[in-house]
Amino acid sequence: MDVNDLARRLEQGDRRALARAITLVESGRADHRAMAAALLDRLAGLQRQALRIGLSGTPGVGKSTFIEAFGRHLTGQGLRVAVLAVDPSSARSGGSILGDKTRMELLARDPRAYIRPSPSQAHLGGVARRSRESVALCEAAGFDVVLVETVGVGQSETLVAGMTDLFVLLLAPAGGDELQGVKRGIMEMADLILVNKADGDLKPAATRTVADYAGALRLLRKRPQDPEGFPRVLPVSAVAGEGIAQAWADMQALADWRRAHSHWARTRAEQARAWFEDEVRAALLARLTEDPALRARMAATGAAVAQGQRSPASAAADILSQL
Repeated sequence: MDVNDLARRLEQGDRRALARAITLVESGRADHRAMAAALLDRLAGLQRQALRIGLSGTPGVGKSTFIEAFGRHLTGQGLRVAVLAVDPSSARSGGSILGDKTRMELLARDPRAYIRPSPSQAHLGGVARRSRESVALCEAAGFDVVLVETVGVGQSETLVAGMTDLFVLLLAPAGGDELQGVKRGIMEMADLILVNKADGDLKPAATRTVADYAGALRLLRKRPQDPEGFPRVLPVSAVAGEGIAQAWADMQALADWRRAHSHWARTRAEQARAWFEDEVRAALLARLTEDPALRARMAATGAAVAQGQRSPASAAADILSQL
């Protein structure tokens, strides 16, 4: 594979090149990882920035339906939209269904949209192991908006907030009790909370849920990256298409304010540094499994710990001293 040719085609917006590039960065093969690093270096100088939007919500809240309605609203305005949908991988078999294109049938046929399902591969944080690289590739391909859909919602499902510009939390009406254990942590990260299914018989319940969460947001400490009135709660109906335009207007207003007040550039810089540090940590862990001598040392030391001959702390320090 010619990395320079792939980069050139990617810069021209070639969808096949984008698909091939994402497959390359998701590969675990050492030669593919080296090529992926070279590709990302080649694209690093591009001054293309998309609006990165993370979307999380409990299963059944209607994430796919909302993304399809929201994506079609954006493409209807002439914008190019990339959707990176992460599916949970089985802890037993490692497999994933990857059915997001089926659930977003209309958006999948839109020539201005690109949908890429990826397995989480048991990676915590609600995103795939290489979601950051995939976002960067979509930006290089000239997409205006990149949506990152997570596998679910919870204390460990918030890594997406660290790789996006805006974090949107999707809720269902009258779902307060099941969210009690997770809402505080994730609400502190949310920039916009959307209560979906605000139509038909559920509309009154959605209105109450909006009021409840608006009150809860007022109790949270104000964040420096928010203008007056944010974060806020809005009712939406992905099926009826109601509230979609207002949600997009609020996202644009918040992004514009953060750009004007230097929060955007500072956040992007912090995210790049965090990405670098994560890569260093991942490489160190990889050495434990890829180096035969270290792998054997790990197995022997682990057996000693299991038999009570060594404490986990001293055994870990011994292994780390070999790196």
